[in-house]
Amino acid sequence: MANQFLRSVLPKIPNHTTVARYHDYVRVGTKAGVVRIPLASPKVIGVATSRGNRGHQEDFHGFATLSLDPSELRLSVKKAHGVDWNPESVGPLLARQAVFVGIYDGHGGSAVSQYLRQELHGLFESVDKSLVPDLFAWIKEIGGYFKRFKGGALAPWIEPSHNIELLDLEARATLAFFEVDKILSSDEVTQSCGATASVAILHSLDAPATSFLSSQNLALTVAHCGDTRVLLCATKGGKVFPMTENHHADAHVESIRLRKMMGSSLITDSYGESRWMGALMNTRCLGDLRYKRFGVTPEPEVRTKLLKGDEWAYLIFVSDGISSILSDDEVVDLARDAPDPKTAAERILSFSQDLGGEDNATAIVVPLAGWGKIEGPDKTKDLREYRRQQAEGSERQRRM
Repeated sequence: MANQFLRSVLPKIPNHTTVARYHDYVRVGTKAGVVRIPLASPKVIGVATSRGNRGHQEDFHGFATLSLDPSELRLSVKKAHGVDWNPESVGPLLARQAVFVGIYDGHGGSAVSQYLRQELHGLFESVDKSLVPDLFAWIKEIGGYFKRFKGGALAPWIEPSHNIELLDLEARATLAFFEVDKILSSDEVTQSCGATASVAILHSLDAPATSFLSSQNLALTVAHCGDTRVLLCATKGGKVFPMTENHHADAHVESIRLRKMMGSSLITDSYGESRWMGALMNTRCLGDLRYKRFGVTPEPEVRTKLLKGDEWAYLIFVSDGISSILSDDEVVDLARDAPDPKTAAERILSFSQDLGGEDNATAIVVPLAGWGKIEGPDKTKDLREYRRQQAEGSERQRRM
């Protein structure tokens, strides 16, 4: 079903997505010249994924190095952090690169999450502000919730005559996420199939240019819809800093947003879980087109952070097959002292399964300049051992 869907929708992608400059390595300047570091290396980005006990895998991920307008990157850094980064300090080739990492958790089928794996990084790179007027007209046609939608981060470009201003990364992410829904809207399968998504853009501000692995000044931008998680781990005490919050129907921000525009459609099911329209746990996602007019939006929540030197050890992405079982602190502690990012991701996945995780599950670990330099004790070690013993006892009881 998913492959058939992809074959049907890919020919409909606008021409602006066909010229791709992204690649699967990151360039680093050295005394000997520019070298390429492959992103897929287990020492560069570590990934562990499992279907669990489910019949199909609906978790997917993707990463690439994008080629973006240096003027846009400069504007984004200036707006978010007050730093006037000079692209000329690293040269035209390296000034354009930004690393993209995304995690996608499908529901109702894998068609949308597979589409995101294959196409979102390309869309993110290629979308242009000239698309906004037509896109906004399509958004308004959805009706319902979107009748009063003002455009969010896209507002400056709704009128064609206002196309002078550059996009920043927040606007680019918003444009790419909405463009996904527009492309998918004509396919019946996306009416009741969707995916949550978290995307991180890592942009080094160092001169000479460095990779995210060793950058002393790294701009992080996270665009997020749903309940996939992005977590930063500090080297000081191994403290966790969440870059995302779950967009569930009963979350404070989401309940305010939806009730302000739509009134109350929150229903608690027999398991005590709150669902919007009685059907959806996530109130922001891509796909699920039949629910868009009721306030389920692809508009991402965008957060930024300027990462300094060795203060941060790694960035971790997990799908809800892991985050529903493990706390944020447990996730980051499990990656401690791992010899490489791949091993760290496998430890997180393995422990969630030891505790009885049955859902699709994915963990992605991205090392930063403070990799291997975490100070202080492992705060959740004793708790994890207790939980493991309890899980083993429960498993023995189930066999009896």
